[in-house]
This record gives sequence, C-alpha cells and structure tokens, in this order.
Amino acid sequence: MFEDHIIFSGFSVDDLDAAQRFYGKILGLSIKDQPMGHLELHNQNSTPMVIYPKKDHQPASFTVLNILVRKIEESVAQLRAKGICFEQYDGELQTDAKGICRNVNGPKLAWFKDPAGNIISLIEDS
Repeated sequence: MFEDHIIFSGFSVDDLDAAQRFYGKILGLSIKDQPMGHLELHNQNSTPMVIYPKKDHQPASFTVLNILVRKIEESVAQLRAKGICFEQYDGELQTDAKGICRNVNGPKLAWFKDPAGNIISLIEDS
C-alpha cells in the first residue's frame, strides 16, 4: 500500500533550541526549521527525521536515533571531547570504561543522550 511513499520517523524534545544546537553543532547534522514548529534532521545518506517540541515530553526509554560510524573508538573520542557522556550498562549489554559495548556476536555499540534525555546510538559499521 505504501511501498512507493516516502517514510520517515520522528521524536519529541522538551527544548527545540537545545535540540537544534545539539544536533547541528555537536553532531554536525544539517537542520532545517519547518513552518509547523519542528526541526528536520538531514543527512545525505538517509531520509529526514522530524524533531518536534512537546510540553510534557518524556525521554524515550529506547534508542531513537542510530548512527553508523566507521571507527567507533574515534567517534566516541570525538564526542567525549565535545562533552558528551556515554551511557554505562552492566547487564545483558555491558559497556567498557569508554562506554563501548563490544558484542562477541555483533557490532561495537555506544549510547549517549541528547539534551532531552533521548537515547542515541553509535554502531560500528564494519
């Protein structure tokens, strides 16, 4: 039914200005203001993603954005230098001191949060 349509996803934040600074300046993504009061994240390799303000925003308890990177060690180091703190997990998923999960049967991953508390992941694309 929708196989010929453009599809995209979105998520909420509590502060659109903070989101614009974070996604644009820290992550270096292209941001477009939209007349309906939301932002669109753009990347040359993917479809746009919508970020919209929500007064009663609750951070997602799941990953809202995945970013494939070539070298996770370098990407983590670059984001740490910009003040990003990586999540530490010690359960089914375990991270090392740098915040990197080194799965035996999968890719290396690392998670951090945006200013609204939404979870973002880096995934090493080998």
